[in-house]
Amino acid sequence: MKKTVLTLFVIMTAMCILGTGCEKPQEGLTIREGVLTVGMEIGYPPMEYYGPDGMTPMGFDVDMAKAIAEKMGLEIDLVDTAWDGIFAAVETGRIDAIMSSVTITEARQQVHNFSNPYIGNAMAIVSRKDSDIKPQSPAELEGLGVAFQAETTAKFFMEKLEEETGLRYTPFAYERVMSCFDELQLNRVDVIVTDGVVALDYTTVPDSIFEITWQGDPDEFFGICMKGGNDALTDAINQALYELFDDGTMLEISMQHLGIDMVTPARNNW
Repeated sequence: MKKTVLTLFVIMTAMCILGTGCEKPQEGLTIREGVLTVGMEIGYPPMEYYGPDGMTPMGFDVDMAKAIAEKMGLEIDLVDTAWDGIFAAVETGRIDAIMSSVTITEARQQVHNFSNPYIGNAMAIVSRKDSDIKPQSPAELEGLGVAFQAETTAKFFMEKLEEETGLRYTPFAYERVMSCFDELQLNRVDVIVTDGVVALDYTTVPDSIFEITWQGDPDEFFGICMKGGNDALTDAINQALYELFDDGTMLEISMQHLGIDMVTPARNNW
């Protein structure tokens, strides 16, 4: 859903005249006047992915981004951005924000601004249903071929596990999480370690060949990432998030795409 800035301006003006409510965009708030440019790696279902036509972005983060832009009175521009370049894109001003299931970490907060969290998440282990390999804990990953998406919290989780416990395993890092599931389907890896929201999406579809064999407690939270020091945009996005939680939109998006409430635990951590 994309409109020209002129069309959007006319619609917004009409809404204000009719008293239906609108937010006047703050000048200089975004890199392009009247537009919220959002980077996301569109290959991470159910959070962001292309629909059946192969062109239309869909998913939790997509709907959230559109809702935030609407609250802010801005047009939305979704930019499919490779994960290995997405943080550089926000820091160099090619995008305003990253809305792509970014886990809030201390290291990232030292460099970037983050919104309040919007999802509480946990790590999960996924196996094939027909496999004899069904780890019931991270310790049981010993000696296995473990797939995960590169430069994500799944990778950091495995590295920390190896450092703290001496776990020995064979890592298989892929640029996209979908590749992890493709490789497991072909029996080229033993298991996958990934975010619980992603594991849920792949294991709950009809006739899924995958199952979750272990899932931890929520210990990480997704947030919207912005350029370090961009406090004005951070405040504006936090206000939009607050309103979307308050009016029930965030819960509705969670139920639609995840089938469960994964947003309330994040809201409780504000």
